[in-house]
Amino acid sequence: MGHFRKLTIAARIVALFTIPFASQASAATFDGAWNVQIASPKAACGNGATVSIEISNGQVASADSGVSASGRVADAGSISVTLISGIKHAVGSGHLSGTSGSGVWRGAICSGTWTAQRI
Repeated sequence: MGHFRKLTIAARIVALFTIPFASQASAATFDGAWNVQIASPKAACGNGATVSIEISNGQVASADSGVSASGRVADAGSISVTLISGIKHAVGSGHLSGTSGSGVWRGAICSGTWTAQRI
């Protein structure tokens, strides 16, 4: 019985050390530069825009000096992002898969959809 207990404890220790590495590897699947096209069906919200973002270890950052971006990508590709440009503020969510993604966004007045392509 003592040998079985030692094997169980050893297996749990190995599992605890491998889980964080597996999560980082999964989040890293989406690492790199992405172009995000933002659109709104409302004419008053403009013709849309393109924003460049950078993802590193699942963390979203801005690659565009005119826009501040922050957010997170989950291992399965779910993404949540906040974009700030001057007094404009928008929150978006959606899903990334391989080299593309899509979702929705909402600001104070405008809302719409977004699509993304890995550069």
